[in-house]
Amino acid sequence: MATDEAIGRVLLTAEELDRRVRELGAALSRDYEGKNLLLVGILKGAVFFLSDLVRQLQIPAELDFIAVASYGSATKSSGVVQILKDLDRPIEGRDVVIVEDIVDSGLTARYLLSSLQGRNPRTLEICALLAKSEVRVVDVPIRYVGFEIPNEFVVGYGLDYQQRYRGLPYVAVLAEP
Repeated sequence: MATDEAIGRVLLTAEELDRRVRELGAALSRDYEGKNLLLVGILKGAVFFLSDLVRQLQIPAELDFIAVASYGSATKSSGVVQILKDLDRPIEGRDVVIVEDIVDSGLTARYLLSSLQGRNPRTLEICALLAKSEVRVVDVPIRYVGFEIPNEFVVGYGLDYQQRYRGLPYVAVLAEP
């Protein structure tokens, strides 16, 4: 399956990702039925997940995007979060779900929760495709988790290393760069 020697073993297949995204879409549809749902995708990594997730919803939802930086070109978060692109519209009174590709240290997620909570949404939750609880530095509530994964640097399905490997249809461990 992997053709690049920088890609190690496959952690999650395309089929596993598809199945879990369908389950998350069903959960969101059930929990937000009749509500004013806004999905906020975190650029760039969550684009693939968000695109597939929104197609699984059985309810109306709007989309917006925010871009943050905390990694640069490294494989570990710097802990410093910067907003590179803010939301296009106000979220006051909205039911907002932040859609993240991965939550590891929790620093970016905590920053986003704090920043967006100050904008007075009706509700604010996180939906993360991947979570690394064993390396969590700060406790952040993640209402919807696709998969708990070990503390390994992963690529594919939107996750990158130096802007490469996002387009892989699966999630794989990055071999030593």
